[in-house]
Amino acid sequence: MYHYTESGLNNVWLKNGYKIVTTPYGKGVAIENVEGLHRSIALQLINNKPRLSGAEFRFLRKELDMSQATLAGIVGKDAQSVARWEKKGQTPKMADRMLRFVFQGYAGGDSKIKAIIERLNEIDQQAYAKMRFEKDGKDWKRLAA
Repeated sequence: MYHYTESGLNNVWLKNGYKIVTTPYGKGVAIENVEGLHRSIALQLINNKPRLSGAEFRFLRKELDMSQATLAGIVGKDAQSVARWEKKGQTPKMADRMLRFVFQGYAGGDSKIKAIIERLNEIDQQAYAKMRFEKDGKDWKRLAA
């Protein structure tokens, strides 16, 4: 069995669906359908775990492609709180349940939840977008994207 630590979780083992491969850098592992595997892990977590660990909470957040700041905004906290939960493993019950709810809707194809999550992720990415300007006569103006 293969101990799949690449997920960020220490308790995931694969019976099959992987191959040991030789690369120019040494031996590596090729995993079939990583997206499907991650979805299966996530559904197992939200449906069967009584309380998410910090690593499991981080795994679900990353599966939603969400930053700590975006998730913090959803649960009414700051990004440092989310970072602390993920590091120390002490996730508040309300944040645990909210993340499960959001992931279940997203994974289940709820178009409204999916649209909200995707829009929040877009807005979060815009916070890091380059702002480019040009001089136009005496004034400066922002370049169109």
